[in-house]
Amino acid sequence: MNPTGSWADEAARLPFPDWMHGVQSRVGTALARHLPPAEAIPGRLHQAMRYATLNGGKRVRPLLVFAAGELSAAPPPRLEIAACAVELIHSYSLVHDDLPCMDDDVLRRGRPTCHVEYDEATALLVGDSLQSLAFEILARADFADSARQLEMLALLARASGSCGMAGGQAIDLAAVGRTLDQPELELMHALKTGALIRAAVLLGGLCGTALGADERESLDRFAKRAGLLFQVVDDILDCTASTVTLGKTAGKDAAAAKPTYVSLMGLERAREFAADLGRQALAALTIFGERSRRLVELTDFITQRKF
Repeated sequence: MNPTGSWADEAARLPFPDWMHGVQSRVGTALARHLPPAEAIPGRLHQAMRYATLNGGKRVRPLLVFAAGELSAAPPPRLEIAACAVELIHSYSLVHDDLPCMDDDVLRRGRPTCHVEYDEATALLVGDSLQSLAFEILARADFADSARQLEMLALLARASGSCGMAGGQAIDLAAVGRTLDQPELELMHALKTGALIRAAVLLGGLCGTALGADERESLDRFAKRAGLLFQVVDDILDCTASTVTLGKTAGKDAAAAKPTYVSLMGLERAREFAADLGRQALAALTIFGERSRRLVELTDFITQRKF
């Protein structure tokens, strides 16, 4: 795929695996361009930022940005900026989540975690710097609509903070060793995982022509179901997949006595719940017709993923 205006037309004709690979490749190249060069001062920090961000991963959130962008005929260069901003926030969260004071993990995406490869202080600064860079690239982009751009910045900020991802992590840490009921568990994951996934979907929709009120409501409903679906599948994989397959330590949640959908429901009921969430997510997309093809395909990918 090329970076010109014909990219979207070419992408529309591709089978889903090729489309997915194309978006992942495009976003990876863009992230490498936006991140400070490894040799720029302070070199160790910039090297660690690149280590934490450019080391693979599924890029599910950027994929959701691009898929949702098809609903609003969004220009690919705008989607690229939004996708990079979301992925930088996600990468920062993984670096901080892996720290000894948080989830204390030594493996991420099949490689030593950032604090293991470098050190804890550098990893802390990596997370801080990636978060700042996300807002910098989103703020300095030319979206030709300042009000829309401010809405996007506010959306990403709220999804990242105490009313979103950081707040969900705080609830998660406080819940270790406790039994949560389903509403409590859903609230925790709606913040910790779902808020940033929701932001990715809504940012993609905001990158193009304005959607109608009914369309925005439907897209938001999809985004919330998709975010919860992703977490339920993650919980299932944590107890069914191997460390090699996951690229991170398998069984970590159970070993740490963390509440999950599997511990709450059992494995089979959790699988049934995931399937039901997938159906609810797809039902929310019917208003968009063929425009939602990539979101439909991504929902199936999230439901059926093995890693």
